[in-house]
Order: sequence, then structure tokens, then C-alpha cells
Amino acid sequence: MEKLIKVAMGLDKADLVLKGGNVINVYTGEIEVADIAIKDGYIAGVGNYCGNVEIDMKGKYLAPGFIDGHLHIESTMLSPSNFAKAVLPWGTTTGICDPHEIANVCGEKGVDYMINESKTVPFDAMFMAPSCVPATPYESNGATIDATGLDKLLDKCHGVGEFMNAPGVVYCDTDVMNKLKYAKQRGVVVDGHYPLAGEKELNAYIGAGITTDHECVDIVDACNKLRRGMYVLVREGSATRNLRDLFPIINNKTLRRLVFCTDDRQVHDLLTIGHLNNNIKIAIEMGLSPIDAITMATLNAAECYKLNDRGALSPGKIADIVVIDDIYKFNVLEVYKNGKLVAKDGKALFDASVIDCKDVRNTVHCKDIQESDLKLKLNSDMVRVMGIEPHNVTTKSLVQKVSVTDGVYDFKDGLSKICVVERHKNKGNIGIGLLKDYNIKCGAIAVSVAHDSHNIIVCGDNDRDMAIAVNEIKRAGGGMTAVHNGEIFDTMELPIAGLMSDKDIDYIASKTAALNEFAINTLKVNSEVEPFMTLSFMSLVVIPELKISDKGLFDYSSFKFVDIEVEK
Repeated sequence: MEKLIKVAMGLDKADLVLKGGNVINVYTGEIEVADIAIKDGYIAGVGNYCGNVEIDMKGKYLAPGFIDGHLHIESTMLSPSNFAKAVLPWGTTTGICDPHEIANVCGEKGVDYMINESKTVPFDAMFMAPSCVPATPYESNGATIDATGLDKLLDKCHGVGEFMNAPGVVYCDTDVMNKLKYAKQRGVVVDGHYPLAGEKELNAYIGAGITTDHECVDIVDACNKLRRGMYVLVREGSATRNLRDLFPIINNKTLRRLVFCTDDRQVHDLLTIGHLNNNIKIAIEMGLSPIDAITMATLNAAECYKLNDRGALSPGKIADIVVIDDIYKFNVLEVYKNGKLVAKDGKALFDASVIDCKDVRNTVHCKDIQESDLKLKLNSDMVRVMGIEPHNVTTKSLVQKVSVTDGVYDFKDGLSKICVVERHKNKGNIGIGLLKDYNIKCGAIAVSVAHDSHNIIVCGDNDRDMAIAVNEIKRAGGGMTAVHNGEIFDTMELPIAGLMSDKDIDYIASKTAALNEFAINTLKVNSEVEPFMTLSFMSLVVIPELKISDKGLFDYSSFKFVDIEVEK
């Protein structure tokens, strides 16, 4: 503090001064031509300063480091250090990271791995203690974190991650209540996850101390949550893109309660369109003031998550600074983290440091799958079908007449078969369902990223290729694979909990691009969907309307399992 005061007063020189830039003031909406003086990684002053090192910023725009309000590192398939290397060049310096994906596989040891590796790179991963491990009792996962376990994790986490078990909250499940009580005692932020909540249920949910929600799929839902005091996290990910639909809610009255987030973003998008900068760009293109868009990505997020040391370019804040060419073109030129240049011209200026942790490897435990294991036996030809909704993770619950031969579904009606194979404790569970508008032909794809319990999910138009795909995932120790006419095209191995690779972003991008291209061009998967990412969300039973777990078909509206067969 004393050092900062002396630099602020002009008594001592700053370590670094960024001279004469267009400083974006998120407090007042102004742009000031000024110097930014940095000492020991913090901003000492904004005005006219001298430093031991001075860098000319004339004509450039300086913004606070971007803060992603909600993300899952695991969904990028990058390890934490490689994730940091991928997003920092786009201006994201802080992420509110929910590690419930790896926690559902490896428990507390998985969270520890994420925290420890993140500390090796210049990126602030603010981890939230996973609240729902398992997310629900309706699927089989690899670990359990109860209320006592969550309280222990809060010793090393920033807050509580998304509370997907909304019924457990509103109907006062004992373990859920204890988790919320521990959070309240510590005064930490609790993230929400409650799409399309009813009026009374929303009141109860918010009254329990849950203050954010990133699952607003329409304007009415978002406005209801804003009216009751929630922060709405406006999501623009890879499979789930809500920004354009929710854009009408952004106005001068709601602005300060809105935060940008990505939630789940694929490597290809990280390489090509970026990270949180992409959310800002889209908002500007749609007509939002650039400073308002930047405010949603900085100050709003900092205030929402009680990060009082960042979110603005002002004295006493951490010197996380993004240098931009133009506030409308919004090309990121340089990124400073804690006052040090960490990225320039789209490249990180540091190396990733992947930790080889045995606690998060060798996590696939299931028997070899035979074709007969995947047969769908039916007594009726009227069945429930999961209907894909492009660019979203929700599905429709449909009823359709299907073709049945000798009591077995025979793939003659254009639907795809979808199965979830338990892979944590070799229980032998296999959930079997049907999927509309995925359109896969002459093959199968499978992946061990299957939200939120991350069993193996496979989709295909014949049982042989589906069995081959599952067994290939087992051989790889987790990953994503594509099979065509009995032959494996390629496999991207994900040895870290079956969720992440230990390779760099270019390797992962190349592999995933080839697999996605093969899925669309050769297997004829619907080009309106992201083949692997969309599939990975079909097991997310806490999202409407019809989903599938290793235990069977699950109906969100009634929050219970349903038979695939429908009585005529």
C-alpha cells in the first residue's frame, strides 16, 4: 500500500507506465487519454506518470482484463494450463471456473488437480466448489461430494458452483440445505442453474441464497430472474448460444445486472473466434455501446463475484489490462496480467505446464460391449423420442411410431439410437433411447464427455458400429471417436479423467476438427449441430425436456424416469 501511494503521489517512479492510451472507464462510461502507472502488479494511478519502463499506447484502447462469469475448463478438453494459454491472448484474464465435470469423475482429487495446475500459469482461475456431485441421483457417476465435503472444498474455492439440483433446493432436501447453510455462513456467492423456473419455485430458489443464473433460454425467463434480484449471465458458448436471443433485455436499467459468460466452448472456437472477446464483439455488432459491452465483461462480473481487486482500470486494482486496436473492430493486440505482458498478437508469451497426476488418469472402468448389449427391445411401436434443438442443449419430448422387427427396434425410420454406458464402477448399466434430427448414417460416434456424470455416450444407426465405438473409448482411457462401416476413423484420447487432453490446443483443434468434419461429411450428422458437443449434452438430465442417463430415459418436467414405450 505504501509503495502504491508513493507512486500515485509522484514521489516514486512506477515499474511500468502505459503512456497516453485511450483508457476505458467502466465506472462512468468515458474514455480518457491518460497514463496507467503500475507498481508490483497493481495500478498505482491513472493520469500523468513516469516509470522505469514506459510504453507508448497512443491511439490504442486500454480495457480491464475480461472476466468470464461461468465456465468449465474441462469442456474445452484442454488442461488448465493449456486453457490459460488459449484464452489469455483474447483478453480473458480471470475465469469463474466450475470444476464439477472432473469432480463427478474424480471427486475432491479432481478439483485439487485443477487448482494446482492453474497456479502454474498467469491466469486467475477462481474455482467454485461443485455443489451437485452427483448432479442428481438419476445417473451413475464416479464420486460424491456431500455437504461436509463441500464445506471442506470452500477452504480452497471462491464460492459454490451451479446448483443444478433445483428440486432439491425448493423441496428442502437435507443435504442440499446443509450445503446452502455452509455457503451462507461463509458469505460466498452461490451460482444457479434453473431454466424456466416457475414463480414460486424461483422465489424459493433465490431465497435460498442463489444469486446468478446462466440458463436463461428466453427473454421472459431472464426478465423474471432480473426482477427478483439475480445476476443473469448472458451465455455465448459453442453449442449453446443465447446472446442474440437475450439481447433485447440489455438496456440502461438492466445493464449492471448482466454478465457475459461462455460456459462451454470448443477448442476450434477458441482458436478462430476467441473467448469472451467474441461475446463483446457480437453485442457491439448488435448495437450495444462498446463500453457497455466491456462493462458486462469486467466490472459487472467483478461485482457479481465479489472480486473487489479487479474489473476496472483504477488505483489499487490488479493490473490486468487488455490493449485493443479499436473499440468497434475489437482486435486484441496485447494482454497484461499483474502488470506483465503475457500475450501479444494472438500468441501467449508463456508455456503450459501440464501436471502428470495419477489421481485423474485411468478412469474408464466398464466391460467390453457386445452388439446384443445395445439392442432396443420393444413391445409397442409408439415410443418417446428425444428431439434435438439446434444451437441449444435442450431437447423436445416427442412421441413417434417406429419400425419394430421381432420385438427389436430395426433402424428403418431415420431415427438415431443413443446409449449411455456407465464407465466409472463397472456397474453394467446401459440406458437406451432414440434421437430425432441427429441423422447419423452408416456408423457411430462416441465420447466420454457426457454431462454431468460423464459416462460413455454413443449414437449411431447400427449396433455393431456403436459397440466398436464404445470399446474404442474404453481402450483409449476416455476420448472421442468415430466409426464408419465397422472401421475406426480416428480417436482423440482424453486421458485426464476422460475429459481433457494433455496435448496443446493446436493438436486438439486438429483432431476435433477432423472428427467433426468426418461426422458431418461422411456420417451425415445434421450440419446444424455440433456433432460431439451436442451429443455430450443429451445426458444432461437437469435440462428440459427429455434426456438419457445410464439408468434410462428421464423426463425433466416430471423429474422422473419414463418408459420409452408409450401406451396407445
